[in-house]
Amino acid sequence: MTHPIVPRRRDLLIAVASVLVAGLALAGCSAPAPESAPSGFASAPDSGRSAGDEFLAEYDLAGLDTAGVIERLDTMPVDDRPADLLASVRPDALVLTDDQEREAELPMPDDEVYISVAPYREQTHDCHFHSLTTCLGELGNADVRVTLTGADGDVLVDETRETFDNGFIGLWVPRGVEATLTVEHEGRAGTATIATRNEDDPTCITDLRLT
Repeated sequence: MTHPIVPRRRDLLIAVASVLVAGLALAGCSAPAPESAPSGFASAPDSGRSAGDEFLAEYDLAGLDTAGVIERLDTMPVDDRPADLLASVRPDALVLTDDQEREAELPMPDDEVYISVAPYREQTHDCHFHSLTTCLGELGNADVRVTLTGADGDVLVDETRETFDNGFIGLWVPRGVEATLTVEHEGRAGTATIATRNEDDPTCITDLRLT
């Protein structure tokens, strides 16, 4: 008796494709960078532009410095964000990867670290390194009062901000400090501690609850 092989193979391929798509969607708020950059990132022959530059150009990021890439991606409307790009903010670098396993790494400034904060009232998520394209907070496009005070009492930030469409506030914080962040919104307030002393300090603060 002959068994129908082709339909089964087709169903298997469909199932595998579905798993791969789901895996990309569930990559989380921050994904680890590859252990090493793909070999394709050597300078392209007969070209004045590296493969890394070409990768960034596909996402309209070529020519921007680290701060410029961060600003463009973090302030971008959620619906416009590239679904196949991950941009992980580390204390020492911004690491960008896509679903083709291409990578670009941009250094952070020597004197500052980018910290992203998602104040919340009812729901939040675990996060360590902020992902500019996938992290979502509860309070998008909301006016909040932000105060950042150093351990020595110096006020580093004291201003009203509007959270980005993804529900986060972005702060450039001096390196080598530990500070207390206070966020106020509609009569509620919350605090969290921010540190920029070590390479593994979090850049994504999601435990600041407004009460």
